[in-house]
Amino acid sequence: MVDFARVQKELQECNRDFEVSGIRVVPKGEANLAHLLGTIPGPLGTPYEGGTFKIDITLPDGYPFEPPKMRFATKVWHPNISSQSGAICLDILKDQWSPALTLKTALLSVQALLSAPEPDDPQDAVVAQQYLREYQTFVGTARYWTEAFAMISSLGVEEKVQKLVEMGFPEALVRSTLESVGGDENLALEKLCSA
Repeated sequence: MVDFARVQKELQECNRDFEVSGIRVVPKGEANLAHLLGTIPGPLGTPYEGGTFKIDITLPDGYPFEPPKMRFATKVWHPNISSQSGAICLDILKDQWSPALTLKTALLSVQALLSAPEPDDPQDAVVAQQYLREYQTFVGTARYWTEAFAMISSLGVEEKVQKLVEMGFPEALVRSTLESVGGDENLALEKLCSA
């Protein structure tokens, strides 16, 4: 059984210093603390700089004695992250997890992985080969993906809100739905239609 009191405490800790760390964790649904959405900023001095990356977090019943299941919801071009599914290859999310670690430390480790790829232990072999053999092409592709998928201009958001409101959805619901799917208009529409 998930220790929900601990999860509540971890959420408060994460969000308390958001202004400094840029890391945030919020429940994905109204009352479900076992399914969360994490947000990390792209590290400075990397092709991911300026991006905001959403990470889908599912807490297994054994949490904190079992690691959280994390995957990128934002598409990212990185040797240790699947460009298809967002799966993350990181030891602390597998066999090196310890109950002393928290959601915040796990997200900080994911952020550190963006700064220091490990192409010899890849999640995405194609990206790893590009990283090793054509580094400048890798940097250009990673930057392009960051700009395309992890950067949202506020003007773009307002246009999306307007479009969805014109379809008959309430503005507050549109804004919260867009936020929960990282600004992806198509995903937001799908979610709004199925609600």
